Order: sequence, then structure tokens, then C-alpha cells
Amino acid sequence: MSLILENWRILLSGLWATLQIGVVTLIASIAIGLVLGVTVSMTERRWIRAPIRAAVELLRAVPLIVNVYFIFFIAPQLGVALSAYMAAVVGLSLWGGANATEIVRGGLQALPRHQRRSARALGLREWEVFLLILLPQAIRSVLPSLAGLLTLLIQSTTIGALVGVPEFLQMSRLIVERTTVMDGIDPSFGVYGFVLVVYFLLCTPLTWLSREMERRLARGSAGQSTAGVRPTGVVVLP
Repeated sequence: MSLILENWRILLSGLWATLQIGVVTLIASIAIGLVLGVTVSMTERRWIRAPIRAAVELLRAVPLIVNVYFIFFIAPQLGVALSAYMAAVVGLSLWGGANATEIVRGGLQALPRHQRRSARALGLREWEVFLLILLPQAIRSVLPSLAGLLTLLIQSTTIGALVGVPEFLQMSRLIVERTTVMDGIDPSFGVYGFVLVVYFLLCTPLTWLSREMERRLARGSAGQSTAGVRPTGVVVLP
């Protein structure tokens, strides 16, 4: 514990970098997911949907570490100089965006199809149908999955250590290596045990939040499905 206290500034800087990467990649992932998920769900043009679906499936199929390595080592050869931090952010954002796209697409396509047709029949424009009717319902259903995605993104920030990003795991590893070389002792158990506890404290509330939202969503859906049934068993149509 004394080693942790002696190096608390280094660990705090690494933790701050981890949280920064997690928040930035979450924002970018949601933005990508909203744009592509809505496009795939709302457009009927195959030449638009097919490339998006192909890119999403490719990013989801390729291991995340391969994605980050490809961006970090190949981008400079293509004339795009990216730092280790930016390579990790871009790689995580693309991966998170692909998963967010599937989450948003699934949420929108799960809605009853007649809602869109009915709204169009009432004279609403396509963007009004989306913003006023479809999006509010879809957001409610995809929030648990997006909370789960945030947990995965925070856990995946450790991949940044493999390309030199000074995030929490990387800083912890530097402390272990420095202490081993200078003092001749191996503090791996204590330092990495502390890392484990910190990630547990970070991700457990997010996991609990995701499950709690899923339970509330399930209770709300059950309540709505029984709201139209009278004690006599007669179903009241909306």
C-alpha cells in the first residue's frame, strides 16, 4: 500500500487518461451509432445500407486490438500521423460506433412498423416522425445496452497500454517495472491487485445501472401489456 501512496499522482494521471478515453469514445460511439443506425433503419436505398452494414460487420468481427494496431501502425504510412492516444481513441470509437449502430438499429426496428406509416398518413414529415415518435421510444429501449457499452469501452481502454498510451494500466506497469529494477523487488501482486479493485469499482456501478434499467424497462413493458386488459378478460384496444 505504501508503494501505491508514494505513486498516487502517477496513478491518478493514468486513471484520468482512462476516464478521458472512455468518455470521448462513448460520445463518438453514440454519435456514430445514431447517424449510421438511423440511416440503416430509415433509408430504403440498398446502395446506402449495404456499405454501412458491411463496415459495421467488419469492425465487429475484427478483434479490437487488431483494429487499434492497424490504425496505430498503418495510418502514419498513409500520411496520417496519429499519436498513441489518438490511435486508441479512433480504434475504440470505430469499434464502439459499430456496436452502437447495431444497438440503435435494433431499437428502431423493434418498434411497431405501423407507427411510422400512421404518422406519415397524418401528414408528418419523415424527420418529424423520427424525432417526435420513433426516437423517444427507441432511446428508452437502448439505454441499458448503451450503459453496457460504456462498461466495455472503459474495460477496453487497457488496450491503449499496448501502443504506449499513458492510461491507468500503463502507469501501473511502469511503477512495477521501475520498482523491480531500482529496488530489486517485484510489487506486481499489490499494484495489479489495486488496478483490479479500481476497475471493479469503476465498472460495477455501470453494470448495475445497465441491469437496473433493463429491469425497469421489462416492468414498464409488462405494465403496458396488461394496462389494456379489464378484469373480465376483455382487451381494450388503444
